[in-house]
Amino acid sequence: MLDIDGRAITVTSPAKVFFRERGETKLDLVRYYLAVAEPFLRAAGGRPTLMQRFPNGAEGTSFFQKRVPEGAPEWLQTTIVSTPNGTTSRALVLADMAHVAWAVNLACLGFHVWPHLHDRSDVADELRLDLDPQPGVGFDEVRAAAAEVRRLLDELGIVGYPKTTGNRGLHVYLRLEPRWDSYQVRAAAVAAARELERRRPELVTSAWWKEERGRRVFVDYNQNAPHKTVFGAWSVRARPGAQVSAPLTWDEIDAIHPDELTIASVPERLAAHGDPWKAMNERSQSLEPLLALHERDRAAGLQDAPWPPVYPKQPDEPPRVAPSRARKDA
Repeated sequence: MLDIDGRAITVTSPAKVFFRERGETKLDLVRYYLAVAEPFLRAAGGRPTLMQRFPNGAEGTSFFQKRVPEGAPEWLQTTIVSTPNGTTSRALVLADMAHVAWAVNLACLGFHVWPHLHDRSDVADELRLDLDPQPGVGFDEVRAAAAEVRRLLDELGIVGYPKTTGNRGLHVYLRLEPRWDSYQVRAAAVAAARELERRRPELVTSAWWKEERGRRVFVDYNQNAPHKTVFGAWSVRARPGAQVSAPLTWDEIDAIHPDELTIASVPERLAAHGDPWKAMNERSQSLEPLLALHERDRAAGLQDAPWPPVYPKQPDEPPRVAPSRARKDA
């Protein structure tokens, strides 16, 4: 039994091993989140979350749970979220660390977070650029792609905040003024992806179809589609080494490999160097420089980029079929 934010949180099976490489347990995972509580809540506090539960630890099977289960504590804060097809669910809000520990006790290792606060679902205050290395692409190429992102944002007068994904790639977050909806934020992300590809076509791709990406870093603009969640900062991946999706400074990207950032090492780094994202919420930023790139592209005749298959067909979207299939059908 732990007293967290004035709540009595029971950790069942605290000695159950969740991560194989060093034998970290469920209780170790709870203690990790408590050790990074301040920056975790700065990044994710007040936001709805999708829980991915691993009853048998990181290497076991998992399932996604959008709805808070029956029998949840009465004090648990929740909010209504929607899916692309209009289905609604009562989702957990990351209100404080008691909520986080409650979810971890249900074997939720990390948190897939919505880009809006629970009481402002009409606006997205985050843009997330997902640098996704394709097969055969190493982290050195991801580093190079991140440097291109930084140069572009610097030119536009926008501050980006990078983090590891906890796996092979990087995310770059932009904190936005609460003025734009997810459709506008996605349009800005499409424009960023296309501009990065123009500048470094041998390194970066905005191609939605895998057959067109090659051995490059894909900038996944659709991570900003409405109702889309992204794996949150400070969250723990389901990997044997308990790797963390850890915020970094831009300069640290060249010095650190993501595999080094674990539930054992990240609290030590935080204590020694502080939170690289500490200033993120101090200055919300305008999306207008990226939307200007979007308008330029549309004026030049570019259509919308493809959407994922779970979304309704969008205006001015190209045919939602892989190019090879389109040629075969023709």
